[in-house]
Amino acid sequence: MESRAVAKFVRFSPRKVNSVLTVIRNKRVEEALEILSFLQKSAAMLVTKVLRSAVANMGKIDDYSLIRIKEAWVGNGPILKRIRPGPMGRSMPIKKRTSHLTIVVTNALVKNKE
Repeated sequence: MESRAVAKFVRFSPRKVNSVLTVIRNKRVEEALEILSFLQKSAAMLVTKVLRSAVANMGKIDDYSLIRIKEAWVGNGPILKRIRPGPMGRSMPIKKRTSHLTIVVTNALVKNKE
């Protein structure tokens, strides 16, 4: 059994979210939540929220040790373009990046047919 959770239009750069996802990919949910609680990155709170949502989407689960993260990826969202003043009266562009985060969890007991 698989379930997934998606967070779209999140105001975090995809590069920063991906650095958090590389730490928890292919781990058990119990272990990933423990790692995320001690990680000193602001995107860790977002990933924790989406991971808990993916687990909740599986239904009523008694033991987190039976669930593992099958896939976790982040994609680019729309870029908010802003302008700041630059030197000599010029304008300098600022790109405020957004991202779409997806986490898929599955039962650890089920073998993947790959």
